[in-house]
Amino acid sequence: MNKLLIAIVLGSASLSACSAAPVPSKATSGAVEPTKPAAKKASAPVAPGEAAVRKGIAQLAPKARIDYIRPAPIAGLSEASIEGQLLYITNDGKYVVSGNIIETATQKDLTEMTKASARREAFKAISPAQTIVFAPANPKYTVNVFTDIDCGYCRKLHSQIADYNRQGIAVRYLFFPRTGLVGESFDKAVAVWCSPDRRRALTDAKNGISVTAKNCTNPVTMDYNLGRRIGVDATPAVFTQDGVQIGGYVPPQQMRQTLDKLAAQPQS
Repeated sequence: MNKLLIAIVLGSASLSACSAAPVPSKATSGAVEPTKPAAKKASAPVAPGEAAVRKGIAQLAPKARIDYIRPAPIAGLSEASIEGQLLYITNDGKYVVSGNIIETATQKDLTEMTKASARREAFKAISPAQTIVFAPANPKYTVNVFTDIDCGYCRKLHSQIADYNRQGIAVRYLFFPRTGLVGESFDKAVAVWCSPDRRRALTDAKNGISVTAKNCTNPVTMDYNLGRRIGVDATPAVFTQDGVQIGGYVPPQQMRQTLDKLAAQPQS
């Protein structure tokens, strides 16, 4: 995507997260190839003026992959998912609208609900063997955390991992190296994964202790591409199993309070 479209769909990074690098050009050997997102169902509604909308997107970003185009909650707008990122564009393809759609009657953020639904399905597809988990004996909640080895806020979160566990929270780590699929951050993630004790290696690496460089079949590429697809642009990025993003870095007690509040909300 070109810089304009990236600015529209990604926005700014959280203040309690470390910024990620631009999308890289290649991956380290031995990485597991990412799975392709599920194809759009044939029964999905067709957006009015879809051809015009596609033409408008192509003018902004000729090489962008369009996941789907469908009617938006507001008349005259189409909702487009572009490489996992959500935006709205007028049905004549002339204007892109930046921001979230909020329903006044219910105060629901319809944009975030759409994003959360896509993330929830993505998290369901993650194999336990793809993650490194730090969990109490009987967790009340599980969060998915996209992490980088060297990110300061990622290290701060991990330094409190026992406190999260005491709050009844299991932390399921996925890798999101800030340098992308090349560079030191990626290599460190691979080294951690290829260690005989991944939990110990991850803790050592986040404490600045060197982990022996190794290469093996690993999910780092798959994790990174999943993160990009669901909108991760900084680390840590913390999501519930239902796909709701609750941080950036969030202190243990505050995270438990947030999870309790979300659990108490009526399901829609």
